[in-house]
Amino acid sequence: MTAAKQSPKKAAGPKKAAAPKRAAAPKRAAAPKRAAAPKKTPGAKKAAAPTKAAGTQAAEAEAAVRPVPASRSAFAAGAARATGERRRRSGTPLITSATPLEVSAARRDATAALPEDASLPVAGDATAEKDRSAGTPTRKRPPRRAIRDRREQRARERALRPVPSLPAPDEKVALLAEPAQRHTDSAPEPATGPAGLAEGLQHTAERIVGAVLEAAEFSSEARPGPAELVELAVNLLRAAATAAGVPAEEVERQVAETLAYVRRRLTGDYTVDEFGFDEDYTTHVHLPILRPLYKSWFRVEVKGIDNIPDTGGALVVANHSGTVAMDSLMTQVAVYDEHPRHRHLRMLGADLVFQTPFVGPIARRSGSTLAANTDAERLLAGGHLVGVWPEGFKGVGKPFSDRYKLQRFGRGGFVAAALRAGVPIVPCSIVGAEEIYPMIGNMPTLARLLGLPYVPITPTFPWLGPLGAIPLPSKWLIEFGPPIDTTAFGPEAADDPMLVFDLTDQVRETIQQTLYSLLMQRRSVFI
Repeated sequence: MTAAKQSPKKAAGPKKAAAPKRAAAPKRAAAPKRAAAPKKTPGAKKAAAPTKAAGTQAAEAEAAVRPVPASRSAFAAGAARATGERRRRSGTPLITSATPLEVSAARRDATAALPEDASLPVAGDATAEKDRSAGTPTRKRPPRRAIRDRREQRARERALRPVPSLPAPDEKVALLAEPAQRHTDSAPEPATGPAGLAEGLQHTAERIVGAVLEAAEFSSEARPGPAELVELAVNLLRAAATAAGVPAEEVERQVAETLAYVRRRLTGDYTVDEFGFDEDYTTHVHLPILRPLYKSWFRVEVKGIDNIPDTGGALVVANHSGTVAMDSLMTQVAVYDEHPRHRHLRMLGADLVFQTPFVGPIARRSGSTLAANTDAERLLAGGHLVGVWPEGFKGVGKPFSDRYKLQRFGRGGFVAAALRAGVPIVPCSIVGAEEIYPMIGNMPTLARLLGLPYVPITPTFPWLGPLGAIPLPSKWLIEFGPPIDTTAFGPEAADDPMLVFDLTDQVRETIQQTLYSLLMQRRSVFI
């Protein structure tokens, strides 16, 4: 029995010999992993270290012999195409067709502008993506000269392109009556390609523009002429004046004067005297700008305007106040508007007025000149009406607590000028200018830095910023006193200092007493 039992074991010997078939089965194809398994045996690891390269080559050879699944073969084929196949075919189209592929005009122009050795990038190229990610350009940019030459060539082609003719005059009615049918009949043959499409669109646009121009020319008889346009403008002005409550005749007169002034300025039909006085500018620009302040804001009342002579020279002497010299400007408006002869007041100003930018040229053009005896005598001898404010900056910059108290009138230079010219002196008293900028303080340090006589502090400036420059709407009264005759003294009296001082004090006292009288007549500062 022992021999019988052992016989089957011996017969099973061939089964052990078939073990290599199990190792070569496809399910256990990961033989290289088992080859790397000798990690558990330190002795085997040491033996395999010197022959690492040889083991890698053997593993690759064994993997090449083994059968590869279909999915892995497809993956390998795709990798091969991504690495080299598309790069080799970058110069050939990816889509093969019997008909040529349409290319856009921008693409064709860019390709033509490229140099011969340049190549466009291909989407999906692994090498190009790698180069792009590394920051290296995959193609060269076209040179500027090639782009400029291409643009000039396209411009010459557009210039040489024939322009379709416009419709004839006898086709105007038909063109307006049946534009759609005419456009369909005259449409050119449709061309293929982007160039043909652009040419067709340009042709259509040119025909539409030509049709509009011809229609406008055809209906030119129905358009209003210059006379109709003027009549329409006058009617609009009348309607606007009626809605605003202003007399229509006054609006028409102002518009006519403005148009006439513009025509004279364009043609140069105006005069400027030797002192820079532009009467046309003063009448139509300077005084109209000041007139709203005179009539609506300060509501000026004028007395004794008939004391100013109608003709000949005269010297108007007035008090000065208000922090800003608004009283001289309002006096100029009062003389021109209230006097029956509408005389211009030629004012004498300080040096600072003509040294200030933008203010100096305007003062010259509006009739002001430097406060010098020579200029004053020349103006008075020429028969002009001259205004002077002898207090100067002492009167303008005095504090509000000293309001309506006249400062010293200087050495009487204005009186000497009137004596030499033989013209009367007209005292002028102004009430209301002291309250437009009540000066409650001064900043002398800042004034010295800016080169100004003073920098005022008022209840509104500098606390309100630019709004502090708006004057308060005080009530103004201006009175021209009886003239003081100087012809009885003769021109030689201008060299007598005692006579000059006496006349100066007489004028000053007359103005001061008139100020007190006007203050009693005024009901309130702002009413």
